Amino acid sequence: MRVRAIVLTGYGLNCDYETDFSLRLAGAESHRVHINELIPGAVKGPVKTLEEYHILVFGGGFSWADDHGAGVLMASKLKQHLGDQIERFIEDGKLIIGICNGFQCLVNLGLVPAFEGRYQERRVALTYNDSGNFIDTWVRLRINPKAPCVFTRGISHLELPVRHGEGKFYAAPADIDRLIENDQVVIQYADEEGNAARGKWPLNPNGSLEDIAGICDPTGRIFGLMPHPEAFNHFTNHPDWTRKREEALRRGEKTVPQEGDGIQIFRNAVDYVKANFGSP
Repeated sequence: MRVRAIVLTGYGLNCDYETDFSLRLAGAESHRVHINELIPGAVKGPVKTLEEYHILVFGGGFSWADDHGAGVLMASKLKQHLGDQIERFIEDGKLIIGICNGFQCLVNLGLVPAFEGRYQERRVALTYNDSGNFIDTWVRLRINPKAPCVFTRGISHLELPVRHGEGKFYAAPADIDRLIENDQVVIQYADEEGNAARGKWPLNPNGSLEDIAGICDPTGRIFGLMPHPEAFNHFTNHPDWTRKREEALRRGEKTVPQEGDGIQIFRNAVDYVKANFGSP
């Protein structure tokens, strides 16, 4: 079957090409669509609808220049114009991923953590990095194997880049505990051995509570994360790719995988759609 993905563009979102490319590598029929193309009267010509797609991506960037806070205005526009469509998209069992600015948008919309299925209730925040500076670096991540998250199935650890000024995950202690108890904490910043970073910089680059780098809703079909999987779409994206290639050759491996580790996140989504929306 054709797995159709929509990657939102416009108003300062700037990771759409890499995300579109990654989805195509993973086997999806991906479409970059400006937000206004989904809003009746905003552009000339026919209006697209979310029901045409299986995977919805809120990508990275600086939507509306992060005015009033990262992802705030994007969330407001989407809620006002597409709120009903997004609600139906979720009810239909489809997939949503928010990356960096997209994660910030998901949080502001209330699509995560969505305790007890309340998808319009904001309970957590992504705020300014403890350093007070924009962060652009690679981080190690450990994946919670008990999480229901569709996107991380079969993955135990990852290295991905982060690049943000407002990436510190923050919530009330009771909600942090609830996220952990529900296994909705999907990924955490970690050290080389895969242990939690325990808030130590630079392992935890922004000061996120409990080293939280990504969470999902209770169903595992909505996933928000600060690191960029689309930015590791080829093995040469990694800063140590020459060393890793040499190590592989010295181990006797005749070929080095060309695909970056981030693609598996998108492939998991494609596989899920095929399994759940394909012909019986």
